[in-house]
Amino acid sequence: MENGAPVYAETTVPANEPSGKRARCSVCTTDNLGLTRFALKVLQLVLSFLAFVCEEVVASCTSCGGLYFFEFVSCSAFLVSILVLLVYCTSLFEKTGEEKVQKLDFWIVVALAAFLLLASIVFSATNDKTSTETAAIVFGFFASTAFIVDAVQMYLKKGKVKEEKPEVAANTVNPTENQPLNNPQV
Repeated sequence: MENGAPVYAETTVPANEPSGKRARCSVCTTDNLGLTRFALKVLQLVLSFLAFVCEEVVASCTSCGGLYFFEFVSCSAFLVSILVLLVYCTSLFEKTGEEKVQKLDFWIVVALAAFLLLASIVFSATNDKTSTETAAIVFGFFASTAFIVDAVQMYLKKGKVKEEKPEVAANTVNPTENQPLNNPQV
């Protein structure tokens, strides 16, 4: 006003973020996966990308059906691997829910493993035996192996979690606690 002070003062104070916290969308973290699963996911990503790139370098083919099928599957595996890794590494994991993400991840990994293995077999049967085709096939088999290892690991972990859950024993001390609430006691 007259003394140079602003007419309106700030009514809110910006919240101070803790020094260890950063925006989750800008940082990829291994907290939701663990270091070994994160490394396995990155390996799946890299191997499927290398299979796709080696397949794209193939200049000519005599029987192209296997090549095109392998191209589609390896590219799909690469792109879906990116999406799954992004879900695990961002706040989408918390928004979607751990159980839903893990269930979806399991079925995605199983499907990608099966299709990549099938595509690698078909491509190895129909290729022209060039070095780039052979490299693509090898990376395809390695990628499908990484997907299979991940699926087995998730399956075994799921079975182990089910075994560790204690079963609720019936309450024999006070049997009225086991009765439904809406039924009158006789």
